[in-house]
Amino acid sequence: MRPTVKFLNNELIEKIISEARELLCVLGAEIHNDTILSMLADHGAKINCGKKHAFFTQDIIDKSLSTVPHSFKLYDVLGNETHHFHDYNVHFTPGSAAITILDYKTQKIAKPSTIDYVNYAKVINQLTNIASQSTALIPADVPENISDSYRLYLSLMLCEKPVVTGAFTIEAFAIMKELQIAVRGSEKALAEKPLAIFSCCPTSPLKWSDVTSQNVIDCARHSIPVEFISMPLSGFMAPVTLVGTLISHTAETLSGIVISQLSHPGTPVLYGGSPAIFDMRYETTPMGAIETMMIDCAYNEIGKYFGFPTQGYISLSDAKLLDAQAGCESSMGAMLAALAGINNISGPGMLDFESCQSLEKLVLDNEICGMVLRMIKGIESREDFPALPLFEELLKEKHLLIAKHTRKFLRTEHYFPGTVIDRANRARWESEGATTLWERAHQNVLRLLKQYTPSALPDSVKKDLTDLMQQEARRYGMNTLPEGCL
Repeated sequence: MRPTVKFLNNELIEKIISEARELLCVLGAEIHNDTILSMLADHGAKINCGKKHAFFTQDIIDKSLSTVPHSFKLYDVLGNETHHFHDYNVHFTPGSAAITILDYKTQKIAKPSTIDYVNYAKVINQLTNIASQSTALIPADVPENISDSYRLYLSLMLCEKPVVTGAFTIEAFAIMKELQIAVRGSEKALAEKPLAIFSCCPTSPLKWSDVTSQNVIDCARHSIPVEFISMPLSGFMAPVTLVGTLISHTAETLSGIVISQLSHPGTPVLYGGSPAIFDMRYETTPMGAIETMMIDCAYNEIGKYFGFPTQGYISLSDAKLLDAQAGCESSMGAMLAALAGINNISGPGMLDFESCQSLEKLVLDNEICGMVLRMIKGIESREDFPALPLFEELLKEKHLLIAKHTRKFLRTEHYFPGTVIDRANRARWESEGATTLWERAHQNVLRLLKQYTPSALPDSVKKDLTDLMQQEARRYGMNTLPEGCL
């Protein structure tokens, strides 16, 4: 039996949805995109053009909800299926868009460079419990204008896993689409086998910028999946109660669904988010707070009530180093997310309020993900009945170490983490150097970098990707890509 956790009953879910729908119809949403305002007006919405404000209707919301796919699949750069976002299937992906990286030697943060991103891509390609990569770091050695496309380029060149990404400008979308088409061979092939998911974030409360809303309709027009990342802050940009925050999150996410589905009915979406409580003592947004995790699990239940696949930023920490707090918050979030059945769990590797990525934490989180994935398989009988023969063998042999039953089910019943997790007795631990978690994690990073095998993507495709990226870089005054990117 698969273990699960729930925070809401159907009656409360229905009340939250009803209130959210009323907000959209009575208060509306601020949308700074004339194309979308015109589209909403064509479907019967009342528009205040001067204030860039749209008042939705119940019919528009119902029509949009009716066309959202209840599941979709994702494929790696070689065209192999890696994800099926459906029901309670769980997949992990690293946190995205970190502006700093934690340096192992100094234990201080630094601005990432191309080589940091290259090392990240090489490591994530080999972490078996994290199913996708994200554009996790923002390299500071390229112009901001190409930052989005450059990250996607490096990911597609170096790692075979599908990508969770996004664009901070409208102009970046075109080249990011072309990079994906270069991998698949055609726009039709890309629609049939999606390679990336774009994160699109409304601004709380109930606001869409020109950039983000344009990303939504651009993705819809090209059948590129979108995850909606609503970010209400309890007690600051949303009511202080968890239910009030869920109403805000639901309204913002529904507004995104409407924009997406009216642009192109049937566009795949993930009902996602990155809400948090607001800690008024420090003026911070703790992603490791238990209430933040409760909100994530609860809005996932609302998404599942609609029948949609879900996403959540939850398996991450606000700690500044790879310490006990980092392990506590990340593992608790991963466990709750998996029990709740969040389909795409975002966060591994992340520290410091979603701003810092750590390769050492990433390899630790890979083991946390492995334990969690084992846990949700639950407990089931594996030739345990009748039990008498097994115990007769145990009494006779004094152990079951090499019993047929043990050899048959050992690997399926027990998850064996890598060396980043210490399970040796004290004497052995001391004899092997008495290493700390931080040291073992770094040793694992070095091992993965050394044994990295280049992506099996054909050289001709890699050349096409590089030509596209170099052409884009030249548009913004960068004649050569940074050393080490290839």
